[in-house]
Amino acid sequence: MRHIIIGAGAAGISAAGEIRRLRPEDEIVVVSKDDQVHSRCMLHKFLSGERTAQGINFVPEDFFENNRIQWIFGRSMTGLDCAGKRALFDGDSYLEYDRLLIATGAYYLVPPIPGFRESENVYGFRDLCDAQAIDRAAKKGSNAVIVGSGLVGMDAAYALMERGIKPAVVEMADRILPLQLDSGAAAEYQQRFEAHGCRFFLSAKAADTRRDGEGRITAVVLDDGTELECDFVIVAAGVRPEVRFLQNCGVQVDRSIQVDEYLRTTVPDVYAAGDVCGLSGIWPNAMKQGITAARNMCGQSERYEDTYAMKNTMNFFGLPALCLGDINRVGADTQVIKEEDSRVYRKALVENGRLKAILMLGDISASGIFQYLIKNEVPLPCCDRDIFRLTFADFYGFDKESGKYLWNVG
Repeated sequence: MRHIIIGAGAAGISAAGEIRRLRPEDEIVVVSKDDQVHSRCMLHKFLSGERTAQGINFVPEDFFENNRIQWIFGRSMTGLDCAGKRALFDGDSYLEYDRLLIATGAYYLVPPIPGFRESENVYGFRDLCDAQAIDRAAKKGSNAVIVGSGLVGMDAAYALMERGIKPAVVEMADRILPLQLDSGAAAEYQQRFEAHGCRFFLSAKAADTRRDGEGRITAVVLDDGTELECDFVIVAAGVRPEVRFLQNCGVQVDRSIQVDEYLRTTVPDVYAAGDVCGLSGIWPNAMKQGITAARNMCGQSERYEDTYAMKNTMNFFGLPALCLGDINRVGADTQVIKEEDSRVYRKALVENGRLKAILMLGDISASGIFQYLIKNEVPLPCCDRDIFRLTFADFYGFDKESGKYLWNVG
């Protein structure tokens, strides 16, 4: 049997390894636009100079050879011939498949600002090729503008600052990291970034640009008329699942590829995993999806159930933070519990006796219990500051008859 996997990210590589484990004699072909396997989570470390391209590779150098997997790199899928069971590629080439996994991830969005989509000095920060392009542009003393202050934007800002570049960050919201943190935690990070030379323009929009005779952007103009001089621009304003090549082929797409609980698409023998199917956007979940899809491609019947993806962690300037759930979604019936001292800041949202979200800044140890409580909607034994000291032990009882500890979350 021939398995074709499109994409060499977390989902695609995990799927390839699992198929080889289950089917030692099957043919496996991985096709990717990237010519190096890399962890998207580590791109900022490459850009900062802390690691090389090989240093952010998350598989051994001999992964493909040892697993007898053919890797075709530098190629992009352009279409799908469902009737002929052929994956189509640029250059009018194709590969026939028995089972196909689409794990093409997502692509970054470029907002419709004059010059942004045409200029050569506007970059995303999604893949290694993006980071390599920025690396070539980021000369010491360069002026950089970053549009967007989510995790990707702040990772890029931090990496540039490590290289001696002090970027200007433009954000539509009234604070940085608006989806990941509340105003208090965001302010802590903003102060640290500003202390190292980063400038922020909040509640602001990039509205126009100034360009030179070659069409390169030399300044970003904000909606209030402020001009930010720049040598290059990094766009960190969101992503979309990479489904642009799936036109009129039978695979149901609604922003992302629609899959069932077995990660099957609407076309027989075609599966999808990772960002492209929109179930969750975090690395561990993408790996789980790849493994689940692989098992089903090999004839097993395994459901994928871990769709919880509201988890963000970060660490800038030695200050770690963890946010689970939507910490900014406070309703009329939401109980807000806070605890703060000189070392830590914690905030929890509780509704109907169940934990809905939690934010931890400074000390994020022993946080595994909170993700379990939120994902499984476990009733809490307390609804005050003691919530921050809960452990798994608080949910065990002792059965005197059997002499055993029992897991009690009812």
